[in-house]
Amino acid sequence: MIESILVTGAAGFIGFHVCQKLLHLGYPVVGVDNLNPYYDPSLKQARLDQLLPQPNFSFQKLDIADRDAMAALIAQTQPQVVIHLAAQAGVRYSLENPHVYGESNVMGFLNLLEGCRHYPVRHLVYASSSSVYGANTKVPFAVDDPVEQPISLYAATKRANELMAYTYSHLYSIPTTGLRFFTVYGPWGRPDMAYFSFTRAILAGQPIKVFNHGQMRRDFTYIDDIVAGVLGVMDRPPTGDVPPHRLYNIGNNQPVSLMDFISTLETCLGTTAKKEFLPMQPGDLPETFADIDDLVRDTGFKPNTPLATGLAAFVDWYCNYV
Repeated sequence: MIESILVTGAAGFIGFHVCQKLLHLGYPVVGVDNLNPYYDPSLKQARLDQLLPQPNFSFQKLDIADRDAMAALIAQTQPQVVIHLAAQAGVRYSLENPHVYGESNVMGFLNLLEGCRHYPVRHLVYASSSSVYGANTKVPFAVDDPVEQPISLYAATKRANELMAYTYSHLYSIPTTGLRFFTVYGPWGRPDMAYFSFTRAILAGQPIKVFNHGQMRRDFTYIDDIVAGVLGVMDRPPTGDVPPHRLYNIGNNQPVSLMDFISTLETCLGTTAKKEFLPMQPGDLPETFADIDDLVRDTGFKPNTPLATGLAAFVDWYCNYV
């Protein structure tokens, strides 16, 4: 049994769900988050309030970009496994506030890698993103596709994480696995994501912004499938690889058009959306589609939650939360 797991971004959307599952399975978890105001911190606190009463959970409020604080935390806890989910998220926000991406996503990750170097871990699992595929036009996106054409700073920082992890695996034999997540959605989700803002606007009778005039496709992946993928990978460190570093896509492997997505959400809400059609936003991808053959081969797990099921669960949570 793993004695200690450090989860960064524990009050975030994915981090919260990962912590919940780990605690349910009996793992001791140390959670880290700075509760920053990128979106309403009260939602982050509400997630955290679900975790704090659980006996195997302890929490440290700190910024991963704080070098000394991170070094002290890792020295104190000496986790066997690290699941790194903390990051400054958002493609569009990276156009407005680029420096926070360098601080959190690059310097923060470097601080974590240094901690894992000085206090060796059994496995470091970290979040990457489907955004790294950038200007690629070949679909589905495979982990061995070229990813040297990022079209947002957010994507560039996530690709930087993959390269940094590879380097530390090579230099210090740290087993690391990067996970390229594809459009994660579900209960307790992020308010800046389209499904969340669409739901809020539709219920308020306000128009929703439909970018690229609806000509977009996304590989929407339900949160429970993401968590299952994270835990499936966590138990399989790439210790036999040289260097011990791997990458996986975690996506539903079934792209859905934006207009079909909106239609499904309208059905769940029982109302029709007012739509404002707009051009493509800078940094956005017209389509995402995950090739998950490697994930299925190595873990035996394949995401399979239908969009209608996942959106219904989100809407049910949303209507009870707000």
